[in-house]
Amino acid sequence: MILGGARSGKSRRAEALVTALPPPWTYIATAEAFDAEMAARIAAHRARREAGWETLDAPRDLPDILSRARPPVLVDCLTLWLSNLMLAENDISAATEALEGALRARMGPVVLVSNEVGQGIVPATPLGRRFRDAQGVLNQRIAALADHVELVVAGIPLKVKP
Repeated sequence: MILGGARSGKSRRAEALVTALPPPWTYIATAEAFDAEMAARIAAHRARREAGWETLDAPRDLPDILSRARPPVLVDCLTLWLSNLMLAENDISAATEALEGALRARMGPVVLVSNEVGQGIVPATPLGRRFRDAQGVLNQRIAALADHVELVVAGIPLKVKP
């Protein structure tokens, strides 16, 4: 699991870990392009990956897509996945349990990217506070399953676990 703040370098770190393994690699993308700016961000993410990547989109059905993906797998990112679930008013607890089950059943390496959102100010809105709390719980649950956890700060990975 690779954690970090916005623009910390966490996705590049995760890509480096996955591409250290033999291809082909599977990239599971959770973002949705609701506007031109987000479409451009997604295009930039895709453009920087070399040949050998297969991209699967999983804005809400991450556990199902993960269970069928060919290893090694990079999931980028749990934060957008959680946002998509919350905005669609999905059952976050059930979705997290399904993700945990899919991760436990996986054969082969999986690298998960997620934002560390607990080091900032308290959000001003109820939705923001619910999101921050849910992201913290999701990160804790997935980190507990992970064999290795890093926090990326200014492009520098810091070992958190083991």
